[in-house]
Amino acid sequence: MTNHSETTAQVTLRSPAELADALPYLLGYRPEDSMVLVALHDSDGKGRFGGRARLGIPAHEEDWEEAARQLARGLVTSSERRGAKPEQLVAYVCQEPAPGERGRDVKRRLARLAHLLRIQCGDLDVPVIEALCISDGRYWSYCCPAEDCCPEDGTPMGLPGTSVLAAAATYAGIQVRGTLKELRARLQPWEAAAAREQEAALDAGGLALVPRILDEAGRAEVAEETIALAERVIHRLAAATPVAGARPADLRDDGLIGHDEAARLILGLQDRNTRDRAAAWMEGDEAAPALRLWRALARRCVGPYAEHAAPPLTLAGWVAWSTGDELEAREALAMALGADPDYLFARLLHQACNEGLDVESIRRCMRVGRPGGAPGTEPSTDASGTTEPPGHAESMAGPAPAGEPDPAARIRRRRRLRSALAAGDGPRAARVPGQRRRPASPGQAAGRAPRASTRHPAGTRMPTKGTEETTT
Repeated sequence: MTNHSETTAQVTLRSPAELADALPYLLGYRPEDSMVLVALHDSDGKGRFGGRARLGIPAHEEDWEEAARQLARGLVTSSERRGAKPEQLVAYVCQEPAPGERGRDVKRRLARLAHLLRIQCGDLDVPVIEALCISDGRYWSYCCPAEDCCPEDGTPMGLPGTSVLAAAATYAGIQVRGTLKELRARLQPWEAAAAREQEAALDAGGLALVPRILDEAGRAEVAEETIALAERVIHRLAAATPVAGARPADLRDDGLIGHDEAARLILGLQDRNTRDRAAAWMEGDEAAPALRLWRALARRCVGPYAEHAAPPLTLAGWVAWSTGDELEAREALAMALGADPDYLFARLLHQACNEGLDVESIRRCMRVGRPGGAPGTEPSTDASGTTEPPGHAESMAGPAPAGEPDPAARIRRRRRLRSALAAGDGPRAARVPGQRRRPASPGQAAGRAPRASTRHPAGTRMPTKGTEETTT
C-alpha cells in the first residue's frame, strides 16, 4: 500500500464474507431495504470493482422484475458510456427482518428477487458471479450450495471496522456514513409542532411577496432582498460555535434561523435567477455554511409547501457535489426531483453527477459574474469569449420547459389548489403539493436465466479510491 496521489491502494477479496463486509465501503453508507449491483472489470485476470447501482426494494413483489431490469440496465449502460462494459457483476439484497421474522426468513423471501437480478444481468450478457443476502447482522450466498460454507441460519458479519478492508479504507480516507435514512433525515421537512408555525410564516410570506413578484420592479427588489438575507444568515451560521454530531448541529442551525427569515428565503429562491446566484456559494469558506442553510431551508418546506423544497434541495445537492460529497449530492438531488419531477436544474445536476462529469466545468459556469466572490448579476465573458447572462444554470439544455414556471405563478397555483381542496370543490385528479407522482409501470421484461455460478470471485481487487456509484 502506498500513499501516492496517482496510485490506488488495493485490497484483495477472496470470499463471500469479505464481499459482504466490503459493501458499506463501496457505497459509502450501510444500505437498508436495498438491492445493489457492483460491476467487476477484468484486468490481467484479476477482478477490479467498477460502478455501483442501488435501488430500493419495491414493496410489492409484482414490481420486482421491472425494478431488477432497470437496475441492471442502468449500471451496464452507465458503464458502457464510460467506455468499459462490466465482465461480471456482484449482486446484493439487503433488508432487515419484519416483526416476527428472522434473517433466514428474509433470505428465503428475497430469493426470487436475487434470481430476477441474475436473469436481467444474464440478458445483458453480464453474469452475476455472486449474489448475497444481508440481514440481521448475517449474510447468505445464493450461489453456494454447500451448507458447511453457507449454513441455513447464515454467517455472522464481522464487527464493523475490524476487517483489513476497514483499515485500508480508513487509511485512504473513505468514510461509512451510517444509513441513507439518517442522511435523508437531515433534508426532510419538519413534523414537530414547529412545522405549524413555519407553515403560517410561509402563508404570510406568500401574501406579502407574491404581489411584489408580479411586478417587474418588485421582482428585482425581492431577488436582491433574498440574496442579501441569505448572505446574512450564512455569515451567522459560519460564526456559530461548532457542535459534535449531525443531529445536534442541525438543531443548532434551526435555532439560528427565524420562521419569517426561512419563509422569505424559500419563496425568494423559487425564482430561477435568484437560485442561480445563490448557487455561486459553492467553494471556499462560504460552501459549508451555505450547505447548512440549504439543508435548514429544505427542512422548513413543511405541509403543502413540500414542492417548494426543490430549489434548496437542489442547492444542497450542488454544494455537496462541488465540495466532494457525491453521496449527499445524489440523495439531495433525488429528493429535489421527488419534490418536483419537472425541476430542470435538479435533473441536469443529477444526470451530470451520475455520469461522472467534471464538477469543475460546472463550477466555471457558476463563477460567471461573481465580483468579489459574492453572487452577482452582471454577465461576464469566460476564457473562450462566451458571454453568459445571469440565470444560466439550465443553459446547457436550452430554455426552461413549461414545467418550471415563474415563482409567482407557482405560488398562486399551489394556493388555489389548497383552497379548492379545503372547500371540497377542487378537481379530483389534482395533485396535492408535495405528493409524488407514481409513473406508469412499463411492460414486464422476460429473460433467460444465466447459469448459476458456484465459484467465488477469488482475487477480486477493490480500489479504495476513484470508484463511482450510479444511483438508479
